[in-house]
Amino acid sequence: MNKKQIEKYKQRLLDARQMIVGDINHLQEKTLNRTPKDLSGDLSGYSLHIADTADEDYNRSFSLELVSNKEGLLNDIDAALDRVTEGTYGQCEMCGGRIPLKRLEAKPQARYCLKCKEKLEEES
Repeated sequence: MNKKQIEKYKQRLLDARQMIVGDINHLQEKTLNRTPKDLSGDLSGYSLHIADTADEDYNRSFSLELVSNKEGLLNDIDAALDRVTEGTYGQCEMCGGRIPLKRLEAKPQARYCLKCKEKLEEES
């Protein structure tokens, strides 16, 4: 892979990272950092309906799961950026072979070639 290609993928990773950080911040502001009083709109801080409380709990749980998934993706992107710095970006961490550009186009944070990824999925 030449320097121009590596820079292209590095920029894609940086753009994706920025977007994910923004998504995480938005989710935290919208639901996770708000009190039950804020979410219900009730001045007393207590919801009058148990269904409202259940809905708020579900939304918080769903948001927590989304944040967790996005943080995992963020870790993968940071690891890919580390590989760019180390000069190992585009190299399969399992077999040492090249990850095809087509795979990197679809998933720039890919750590494994498709063959090794399939092998890992079969084992788990």
